[in-house]
Amino acid sequence: MCIAFSGILYRWAEVSPSTGTVFRALFGLPLLALVAYAEQRRYGRLPMRTVWLAAVAGVFFAGDLTFWHHAIEYVGAGLATVLGNLQVLVVGVVAWLVFGERPSRATMIAVPIVLAGIVLISGVVGSGAYGADPGLGVVLGVATALCYAGYLLVIRRGGRDPRRPAGPVAIATVSTALVGTAVGLVVGDLDLAPSVESLGWLALLGLTSQSLGYLFISISLPRLPALVTSIILLVQPVITVGLTIVLLDERPSLAQLIGVAFVIGGIAIATVPLARVRDALRATRQEASAASE
Repeated sequence: MCIAFSGILYRWAEVSPSTGTVFRALFGLPLLALVAYAEQRRYGRLPMRTVWLAAVAGVFFAGDLTFWHHAIEYVGAGLATVLGNLQVLVVGVVAWLVFGERPSRATMIAVPIVLAGIVLISGVVGSGAYGADPGLGVVLGVATALCYAGYLLVIRRGGRDPRRPAGPVAIATVSTALVGTAVGLVVGDLDLAPSVESLGWLALLGLTSQSLGYLFISISLPRLPALVTSIILLVQPVITVGLTIVLLDERPSLAQLIGVAFVIGGIAIATVPLARVRDALRATRQEASAASE
């Protein structure tokens, strides 16, 4: 839920893409730094390799946020969030090309389904597509997914100690703020003095999405079955689409909503172990039958 409100809080802040990237990172940093400091006192300093990889991951995350904020401007917060979740498939493809990890059969089945969903979200099919330029929004959304996939791949290579999830994320957040500032100064869309109201929304965005959301995920991953976490994380973009319809009055067309269903369905095929779902349902039915007897 922390992450589901990201696009909504950014929209309410009414700031430029670079401003949103920088201040989200700055407001999210104090809590992350505090937890990282506690981790360091308990387990020692992070290896230098982890520090450098986390800094590189922050560069990718700055690209992720900046592209995503631009995508929101063109296709809306709900659809942009769905497109950002394409990183699940991107990670699989990149891992195959770079690390030789062959994608599963489920992933290969999911790719054409997701691509069909992207086409529908772009507004090419049907009429009345939502967004100032949904086609450009889709391109930026895919760029978001590519950058987020880069962030995940790099930070996983360096942060393999489950006892210290906050340290690498805190370092990556510092890197994100620095890169976002540089990009904003070059592009010319960085506002170093947003209004008080905008700062309030950005502070809430930084606290919930940048720090609490990712900390909760890092803490829960080793404590829950992969099936449960896959399903819970997959619910997030669906919730975001519903929230933006209610809170931001976004109105995706029927074709775009079908595209959302295709993208989410494809991601589900690639990430949720369906055989385990069937086994769990079968076991539940058997237990219920035995209890009734």
